[in-house]
Amino acid sequence: MTSAIVIVFVLIAVALVLFTVEVIPAEMVALGLLLAFVMTGILTPEQAFAGFASDTVMMILGLLIMTSAIARTGVMGGVARWLQIATKGRKLLFITLLLVSVAALSSFMSNTAVTALFVPVVIAVTRRMGMPVHSILLPVAFASILAGSMTLIGTSTNLVVSGLMQSGGLAPLDMFEMSPVGAILMLLGVPYLIFLAPRLLPSRSRDATMEEVIRAGQYLTEVRVQKESPLVGKTLREARFGEQHDLNVLSVIRESGEQTAGRANTKLRSGDVLLVEGPHDAILKVKDQSGLEIKAEAKLAEVPPENGENRLSKDDDRVVEALVLPGSTLLHQTLKRARFRERYGVIALGIRRHGENLLSKISQVPLKVGDLLLLQGSTSDLRALEDAGAFRLIGEADTSRFSKGRTLAACAIFVGVLALGVFKVLSLPVAALTGAFLIFATRCASPEETYREMEWKAIILIACMLSVGAALHASGADAYVGGLLAGGAGSVTPVWLLAAIFVFTVALSQPMSNQAAAALVLPIAIQTATQMGLDARPFAMTVAFAAGCSFLTPLEPSCLMVYGPGGYRFKDFLIAGLPLTLIVMVVTLLMVPVIWPLQPR
Repeated sequence: MTSAIVIVFVLIAVALVLFTVEVIPAEMVALGLLLAFVMTGILTPEQAFAGFASDTVMMILGLLIMTSAIARTGVMGGVARWLQIATKGRKLLFITLLLVSVAALSSFMSNTAVTALFVPVVIAVTRRMGMPVHSILLPVAFASILAGSMTLIGTSTNLVVSGLMQSGGLAPLDMFEMSPVGAILMLLGVPYLIFLAPRLLPSRSRDATMEEVIRAGQYLTEVRVQKESPLVGKTLREARFGEQHDLNVLSVIRESGEQTAGRANTKLRSGDVLLVEGPHDAILKVKDQSGLEIKAEAKLAEVPPENGENRLSKDDDRVVEALVLPGSTLLHQTLKRARFRERYGVIALGIRRHGENLLSKISQVPLKVGDLLLLQGSTSDLRALEDAGAFRLIGEADTSRFSKGRTLAACAIFVGVLALGVFKVLSLPVAALTGAFLIFATRCASPEETYREMEWKAIILIACMLSVGAALHASGADAYVGGLLAGGAGSVTPVWLLAAIFVFTVALSQPMSNQAAAALVLPIAIQTATQMGLDARPFAMTVAFAAGCSFLTPLEPSCLMVYGPGGYRFKDFLIAGLPLTLIVMVVTLLMVPVIWPLQPR
């Protein structure tokens, strides 16, 4: 083992730890890894930065522009109306058409984008129909992930695999090369998600509607004790605060800034701020209690309006739940740092993070994907907040943006340029960028809006992770590990080796991004096949199907988005996701050697 191989292994091991603990954003870890390869001499700057100019990244850029534009034209509003009209309250038909629609769109768009667009649609319909949310949202997320195996552009992971295959001396993936296996997965997976997955989930939430799940959730908020409050001078026990208000006092913050635990013998003073946790309805009742006020309301009143008018003089009594989505402009920021009240004129009454206790002031909690916020503001301000890409309002199907002309034009451009790529009139990267140009030229979407909503972090992550394959190859690490695997395989049949690669890839893709897992495993898989005298393509295809198999934890962005609104627990994903993972594994191991023979031709 050379020193270069050791350096590469150490750097990748550090990156794996950082990907897993998520202390640093994934794209920053990937960028740091790329720079480390350059600084240690493993790669030249030209080799390291080649990923940013690769066909793969250019194709992803064009596709993200087109799909973001299609989303902005309001196509989901049209789909939502069609679903409601077509199903006419028939629940089984609604679920079936819903999952088929999710899968169809996710075959050509990012599963994260599709889930983000469908969550408010699903919640709006399930509220009206009184359907159990627990059995619907998780299948929606799983269906969007599963459909990524249908086409080359179904998920960015497939594009990464295709790019790495090209770097490894293999032909890149064709648009529909994965479709035969993907179609079988959909035929088996969708019925599983409709009929079996809901039955595997614990019955605790099976009869809960969306309304009940959200309102049962524990929001964190801050309540100020006013001077005239009858609570002044009483202890929490004497005031019977928990009994009277159905709120749990976590801590008490004095006017001096001193913070103490909310014990029964804590005596309340005028000006105290109580950090409390409780359900939606209890927090709203505090607003009407004499002597108590939600701190956010008091603070907002003190803020001078930016445009010289009272921004709450309009329709200021509307309270909604809002979901933090991937790509939110407020992601990883605190409300205080983002100057939330001053910028948007909307009050944050409370925050809820499912499965985690929050002990900080709501203004000091860094927002994460899947967080739910209780917001109060005018309809126009709340809509502006959603349009700015900060949140998605829960329980509302957004049909206000729907424009039939722009939607048809954007979809026609999308289908047309992909057809040019599929039939080899243009290369796929050129076709994707041509589509992006036409989207802007025809004014289907403005560049400013589209750029704001695009997943730029995904582009940085993918471009940086392409350097991993180059580093493994340049150092000889891929050949070294491939030789060890080939030598250790001995009399093991190639199919069992494919199974081992599948399991290893799935294991890596749970704590880290799918693209990063594929970038780490694929060069080693190709070298293993080469040294065993086998065709490397079935090994690469196995990695592609396994890397997209993110059903065991809620760490995949699509799963995070339904985690809170669905009231799920961490183990729910393991319970419902393990059978689906096994379905993908069995179909992959049976079909891949048939479609892509292991023995070289």
